Amino acid sequence: MISGTTEIVVIAGAPIRQVKSPQNFNQWFESRGQDTAMIAIDLAAERVGAFAEAARGWQNLRGVVVTVPHKQVFAKLCDVLTPRAEALGAANVIRRDANGTLTGDMVDGFGFLGAAGGHGFSSPGRKALVIGAGGVGSAIAFALCETGVAQLRLMDVNPDRLSALATMLREHFPNVEILLSCDSLASLDLVVNATPIGMATALDAASEPGLPLPAALLDTLSPGALVADVVTSPDITPLLALAKAKGCRIQKGAEMAKAQLEFLGGFMGVMPAVDPERLLQPTQAPAAS
Repeated sequence: MISGTTEIVVIAGAPIRQVKSPQNFNQWFESRGQDTAMIAIDLAAERVGAFAEAARGWQNLRGVVVTVPHKQVFAKLCDVLTPRAEALGAANVIRRDANGTLTGDMVDGFGFLGAAGGHGFSSPGRKALVIGAGGVGSAIAFALCETGVAQLRLMDVNPDRLSALATMLREHFPNVEILLSCDSLASLDLVVNATPIGMATALDAASEPGLPLPAALLDTLSPGALVADVVTSPDITPLLALAKAKGCRIQKGAEMAKAQLEFLGGFMGVMPAVDPERLLQPTQAPAAS
Protein backbone atom coordinates (compact mmCIF):
# COMPACT_ATOMS: atom_id res chain seq x y z
CA MET A 1 0.00 0.00 0.00
CA ILE A 2 1.29 3.46 -0.90
CA SER A 3 1.91 5.70 2.10
CA GLY A 4 3.81 8.84 3.00
CA THR A 5 7.03 6.83 3.26
CA THR A 6 6.73 5.13 -0.12
CA GLU A 7 9.41 5.83 -2.69
CA ILE A 8 8.02 6.28 -6.19
CA VAL A 9 9.17 5.32 -9.65
CA VAL A 10 7.20 6.44 -12.68
CA ILE A 11 6.65 5.19 -16.20
CA ALA A 12 5.81 8.07 -18.52
CA GLY A 13 4.49 7.91 -22.07
CA ALA A 14 1.50 8.67 -24.27
CA PRO A 15 -0.61 6.62 -24.45
CA ILE A 16 0.22 4.56 -21.37
CA ARG A 17 -2.61 2.08 -20.88
CA GLN A 18 -0.83 -0.70 -22.80
CA VAL A 19 2.32 -0.83 -20.62
CA LYS A 20 3.07 -3.83 -18.43
CA SER A 21 5.85 -2.28 -16.34
CA PRO A 22 3.68 -1.23 -13.36
CA GLN A 23 2.51 -4.80 -12.80
CA ASN A 24 6.02 -6.21 -13.21
CA PHE A 25 7.70 -3.66 -10.94
CA ASN A 26 5.01 -3.65 -8.26
CA GLN A 27 4.94 -7.45 -8.08
CA TRP A 28 8.71 -7.38 -7.58
CA PHE A 29 8.49 -4.71 -4.84
CA GLU A 30 5.61 -6.47 -3.06
CA SER A 31 7.32 -9.86 -3.13
CA ARG A 32 10.26 -8.36 -1.26
CA GLY A 33 8.30 -6.18 1.14
CA GLN A 34 9.91 -3.08 -0.35
CA ASP A 35 8.19 0.26 0.31
CA THR A 36 8.43 1.34 -3.33
CA ALA A 37 5.76 1.60 -6.02
CA MET A 38 5.54 2.36 -9.72
CA ILE A 39 2.79 4.55 -11.13
CA ALA A 40 1.97 5.19 -14.79
CA ILE A 41 1.63 8.73 -16.14
CA ASP A 42 -0.03 9.52 -19.45
CA LEU A 43 2.12 12.56 -20.14
CA ALA A 44 1.21 15.08 -22.84
CA ALA A 45 4.14 15.90 -25.14
CA GLU A 46 3.91 19.64 -24.46
CA ARG A 47 4.27 19.03 -20.70
CA VAL A 48 7.38 16.85 -20.71
CA GLY A 49 9.63 19.81 -19.88
CA ALA A 50 7.43 20.88 -16.99
CA PHE A 51 7.38 17.30 -15.69
CA ALA A 52 11.17 17.03 -15.82
CA GLU A 53 11.51 20.26 -13.86
CA ALA A 54 9.00 19.07 -11.26
CA ALA A 55 10.86 15.75 -11.01
CA ARG A 56 13.98 17.56 -9.81
CA GLY A 57 12.08 18.67 -6.72
CA TRP A 58 10.03 15.49 -6.24
CA GLN A 59 11.99 14.23 -3.25
CA ASN A 60 10.51 10.75 -2.94
CA LEU A 61 10.89 10.10 -6.68
CA ARG A 62 13.65 7.61 -7.44
CA GLY A 63 13.39 7.55 -11.19
CA VAL A 64 11.41 7.50 -14.43
CA VAL A 65 11.03 4.79 -17.04
CA VAL A 66 10.37 6.51 -20.36
CA THR A 67 8.36 4.98 -23.16
CA VAL A 68 7.11 6.23 -26.53
CA PRO A 69 7.05 8.94 -27.67
CA HIS A 70 9.17 10.74 -25.09
CA LYS A 71 12.58 9.01 -25.18
CA GLN A 72 14.29 11.62 -27.37
CA VAL A 73 12.78 14.62 -25.57
CA PHE A 74 13.68 13.34 -22.11
CA ALA A 75 17.27 12.79 -23.24
CA LYS A 76 17.56 16.50 -24.03
CA LEU A 77 16.22 17.42 -20.58
CA CYS A 78 18.57 15.23 -18.52
CA ASP A 79 21.47 16.84 -16.66
CA VAL A 80 23.73 13.86 -17.40
CA LEU A 81 23.59 11.14 -20.05
CA THR A 82 25.54 7.92 -20.29
CA PRO A 83 27.71 7.70 -23.43
CA ARG A 84 25.23 5.16 -24.79
CA ALA A 85 22.21 7.44 -24.35
CA GLU A 86 24.14 10.40 -25.71
CA ALA A 87 25.12 8.50 -28.87
CA LEU A 88 21.54 7.30 -29.41
CA GLY A 89 19.99 10.65 -28.55
CA ALA A 90 17.39 8.90 -26.39
CA ALA A 91 16.81 7.83 -22.80
CA ASN A 92 14.42 5.15 -21.60
CA VAL A 93 15.35 5.35 -17.93
CA ILE A 94 16.22 8.29 -15.69
CA ARG A 95 17.62 8.25 -12.18
CA ARG A 96 16.82 11.12 -9.83
CA ASP A 97 19.69 11.61 -7.41
CA ALA A 98 19.17 13.10 -3.94
CA ASN A 99 20.23 16.56 -5.14
CA GLY A 100 17.67 16.52 -7.97
CA THR A 101 20.12 15.67 -10.75
CA LEU A 102 18.53 13.68 -13.58
CA THR A 103 20.80 11.08 -15.20
CA GLY A 104 19.59 9.19 -18.27
CA ASP A 105 20.50 5.89 -19.91
CA MET A 106 19.15 3.77 -22.77
CA VAL A 107 18.94 0.10 -21.84
CA ASP A 108 16.45 -1.24 -24.41
CA GLY A 109 19.34 -3.02 -26.08
CA PHE A 110 20.59 -4.65 -22.91
CA GLY A 111 17.06 -5.80 -22.13
CA PHE A 112 16.89 -7.39 -25.56
CA LEU A 113 20.24 -9.11 -25.19
CA GLY A 114 19.46 -10.23 -21.66
CA ALA A 115 16.50 -12.13 -23.11
CA ALA A 116 18.57 -13.39 -26.06
CA GLY A 117 21.10 -14.86 -23.64
CA GLY A 118 18.34 -17.11 -22.35
CA HIS A 119 18.10 -18.56 -25.85
CA GLY A 120 21.82 -19.23 -26.07
CA PHE A 121 22.81 -16.13 -28.02
CA SER A 122 25.98 -14.18 -27.23
CA SER A 123 27.26 -11.38 -29.44
CA PRO A 124 31.02 -11.89 -29.87
CA GLY A 125 31.85 -12.90 -33.42
CA ARG A 126 28.23 -13.30 -34.48
CA LYS A 127 26.35 -12.01 -37.54
CA ALA A 128 23.04 -10.24 -37.03
CA LEU A 129 20.31 -8.38 -38.90
CA VAL A 130 18.21 -5.66 -37.27
CA ILE A 131 15.12 -4.60 -39.21
CA GLY A 132 14.12 -1.10 -38.16
CA ALA A 133 16.34 1.90 -37.38
CA GLY A 134 13.95 3.66 -35.01
CA GLY A 135 14.39 4.05 -31.26
CA VAL A 136 14.28 0.40 -30.20
CA GLY A 137 16.09 -0.85 -33.31
CA SER A 138 18.88 1.67 -32.80
CA ALA A 139 19.27 0.64 -29.17
CA ILE A 140 19.43 -3.06 -30.06
CA ALA A 141 21.92 -2.37 -32.84
CA PHE A 142 24.10 -0.32 -30.48
CA ALA A 143 24.03 -3.05 -27.82
CA LEU A 144 24.96 -5.72 -30.37
CA CYS A 145 27.97 -3.66 -31.45
CA GLU A 146 28.82 -2.84 -27.83
CA THR A 147 28.95 -6.54 -26.98
CA GLY A 148 31.05 -7.64 -29.93
CA VAL A 149 29.14 -8.72 -33.04
CA ALA A 150 31.41 -9.16 -36.03
CA GLN A 151 28.86 -8.13 -38.63
CA LEU A 152 25.64 -6.16 -38.37
CA ARG A 153 23.19 -5.72 -41.22
CA LEU A 154 20.58 -2.96 -40.97
CA MET A 155 17.35 -2.45 -42.89
CA ASP A 156 14.74 0.30 -42.71
CA VAL A 157 12.12 1.79 -45.03
CA ASN A 158 13.46 5.29 -44.24
CA PRO A 159 16.84 5.68 -46.04
CA ASP A 160 17.83 8.84 -44.13
CA ARG A 161 17.20 7.23 -40.76
CA LEU A 162 19.06 4.11 -41.86
CA SER A 163 22.05 6.11 -43.06
CA ALA A 164 22.19 8.16 -39.87
CA LEU A 165 22.21 5.02 -37.68
CA ALA A 166 24.90 3.37 -39.80
CA THR A 167 27.10 6.47 -39.66
CA MET A 168 26.81 6.69 -35.88
CA LEU A 169 27.58 3.00 -35.37
CA ARG A 170 30.60 3.09 -37.69
CA GLU A 171 32.00 6.06 -35.75
CA HIS A 172 31.61 4.30 -32.40
CA PHE A 173 32.44 0.74 -33.49
CA PRO A 174 34.97 0.81 -36.36
CA ASN A 175 35.76 -2.88 -35.91
CA VAL A 176 32.18 -3.98 -36.64
CA GLU A 177 31.22 -4.55 -40.27
CA ILE A 178 28.05 -2.51 -40.85
CA LEU A 179 26.08 -3.39 -44.00
CA LEU A 180 22.91 -1.81 -45.35
CA SER A 181 21.66 -4.63 -47.55
CA CYS A 182 20.76 -8.28 -47.18
CA ASP A 183 20.06 -10.70 -50.03
CA SER A 184 20.20 -13.85 -47.87
CA LEU A 185 19.65 -14.74 -44.21
CA ALA A 186 21.50 -18.04 -44.44
CA SER A 187 24.68 -16.93 -42.66
CA LEU A 188 22.98 -14.97 -39.88
CA ASP A 189 22.96 -16.00 -36.23
CA LEU A 190 20.29 -13.48 -35.23
CA VAL A 191 17.39 -11.79 -37.04
CA VAL A 192 15.50 -9.06 -35.17
CA ASN A 193 12.27 -7.37 -36.15
CA ALA A 194 12.39 -3.97 -34.40
CA THR A 195 9.42 -2.53 -36.31
CA PRO A 196 5.67 -2.60 -35.57
CA ILE A 197 5.13 -4.96 -38.51
CA GLY A 198 3.36 -8.04 -37.24
CA MET A 199 0.60 -6.09 -35.55
CA ALA A 200 -2.66 -6.02 -37.47
CA THR A 201 -2.42 -2.39 -38.59
CA ALA A 202 1.32 -2.29 -39.38
CA LEU A 203 2.05 -3.54 -42.88
CA ASP A 204 4.77 -2.64 -45.33
CA ALA A 205 3.98 -2.63 -49.04
CA ALA A 206 7.35 -4.21 -49.91
CA SER A 207 6.78 -7.19 -47.62
CA GLU A 208 4.30 -9.98 -47.18
CA PRO A 209 1.28 -9.12 -44.98
CA GLY A 210 2.37 -9.13 -41.36
CA LEU A 211 6.00 -9.93 -42.19
CA PRO A 212 8.91 -7.45 -42.04
CA LEU A 213 10.72 -9.09 -44.97
CA PRO A 214 9.61 -10.63 -48.27
CA ALA A 215 8.74 -14.30 -48.00
CA ALA A 216 11.45 -15.23 -50.53
CA LEU A 217 14.11 -13.72 -48.29
CA LEU A 218 12.66 -15.36 -45.18
CA ASP A 219 12.90 -18.71 -46.97
CA THR A 220 16.70 -18.41 -46.62
CA LEU A 221 16.56 -18.47 -42.81
CA SER A 222 18.93 -20.96 -41.21
CA PRO A 223 17.35 -23.31 -38.63
CA GLY A 224 20.29 -22.43 -36.37
CA ALA A 225 19.32 -18.76 -36.15
CA LEU A 226 17.57 -17.01 -33.29
CA VAL A 227 14.64 -14.96 -34.62
CA ALA A 228 13.34 -12.23 -32.32
CA ASP A 229 10.45 -9.77 -32.43
CA VAL A 230 9.87 -6.66 -30.34
CA VAL A 231 6.12 -6.73 -31.01
CA THR A 232 4.34 -7.78 -27.82
CA SER A 233 0.88 -8.42 -29.25
CA PRO A 234 0.19 -10.96 -30.61
CA ASP A 235 2.39 -13.19 -28.50
CA ILE A 236 3.46 -15.14 -31.59
CA THR A 237 3.78 -12.78 -34.53
CA PRO A 238 3.67 -13.99 -38.15
CA LEU A 239 7.46 -13.73 -38.25
CA LEU A 240 7.90 -15.89 -35.15
CA ALA A 241 5.38 -18.44 -36.42
CA LEU A 242 7.27 -18.74 -39.70
CA ALA A 243 10.63 -18.99 -37.94
CA LYS A 244 9.37 -21.64 -35.52
CA ALA A 245 8.05 -23.70 -38.44
CA LYS A 246 11.54 -23.58 -39.98
CA GLY A 247 13.08 -24.92 -36.75
CA CYS A 248 14.55 -21.64 -35.52
CA ARG A 249 14.67 -20.59 -31.89
CA ILE A 250 12.32 -17.66 -31.30
CA GLN A 251 12.24 -14.76 -28.85
CA LYS A 252 8.92 -13.07 -28.07
CA GLY A 253 8.52 -9.34 -27.57
CA ALA A 254 7.39 -9.75 -23.96
CA GLU A 255 10.69 -11.45 -23.09
CA MET A 256 12.61 -8.24 -23.77
CA ALA A 257 10.35 -6.24 -21.46
CA LYS A 258 10.75 -8.78 -18.67
CA ALA A 259 14.53 -9.03 -19.05
CA GLN A 260 14.84 -5.24 -19.03
CA LEU A 261 13.25 -4.95 -15.58
CA GLU A 262 16.52 -5.50 -13.72
CA PHE A 263 18.41 -3.03 -15.89
CA LEU A 264 15.79 -0.33 -15.36
CA GLY A 265 15.42 -0.95 -11.64
CA GLY A 266 19.15 -1.27 -11.11
CA PHE A 267 19.86 2.02 -12.85
CA MET A 268 17.23 3.85 -10.77
CA GLY A 269 18.60 2.29 -7.59
CA VAL A 270 15.39 0.52 -6.58
CA MET A 271 16.72 -2.95 -7.43
CA PRO A 272 20.18 -4.49 -7.06
CA ALA A 273 22.72 -3.11 -9.53
CA VAL A 274 23.11 -5.27 -12.62
CA ASP A 275 26.39 -6.20 -14.28
CA PRO A 276 25.55 -6.29 -18.02
CA GLU A 277 28.56 -8.51 -18.71
CA ARG A 278 27.13 -11.16 -16.39
CA LEU A 279 23.57 -11.00 -17.69
CA LEU A 280 24.55 -10.97 -21.34
CA GLN A 281 26.26 -14.34 -21.15
CA PRO A 282 24.33 -17.17 -22.85
CA THR A 283 22.62 -19.64 -20.51
CA GLN A 284 22.88 -22.50 -23.00
CA ALA A 285 25.22 -23.38 -25.81
CA PRO A 286 24.88 -20.88 -28.68
CA ALA A 287 24.08 -22.08 -32.17
CA ALA A 288 27.00 -22.47 -34.53
CA SER A 289 27.47 -19.88 -37.26
